[in-house]
Amino acid sequence: SPRGSASGRRDARPGAWYHPVPSSETRPAMTQILFVGMGGFLGSIARYLLVGLVQGPDTGSFPFGTLAVNVAGCVLIGGLSELLDARPFLTGDGRAFLVIGLLGGFTTFSAFGNETINLLRHAGPALAGANVLANVALALSGVWAGRSVAHLFG
Repeated sequence: SPRGSASGRRDARPGAWYHPVPSSETRPAMTQILFVGMGGFLGSIARYLLVGLVQGPDTGSFPFGTLAVNVAGCVLIGGLSELLDARPFLTGDGRAFLVIGLLGGFTTFSAFGNETINLLRHAGPALAGANVLANVALALSGVWAGRSVAHLFG
């Protein structure tokens, strides 16, 4: 099943299919770590190239490149999630490479979007809304805090 583990036990956590480790009592295999690393390498390069392509010198200061990457990553992870829910066709290594590595290296916003939709579908709008609010508020607060601390030293 798409949310099952390699041992056949079902994992009912929303979005659990994209976690390559079958269960909490096992450790990730070195091959899965390598697949994540290879995917992350390629995803980061793809992000760099797409941002550079979209964010040309005539686009002003609005981060259109980042917006394009975030939207593209969300479309890709949404489509992949739906396909894997309908037909689980990837191994744990394949999920590690594509979802965690490639799309994770491309944009973590896609993971946030997918996890929020999974919460909405499986746990309801309250938890999905809490996830959105917590991520936005805490992430922006984290940026502000990091800048504030760095300003003290700079």
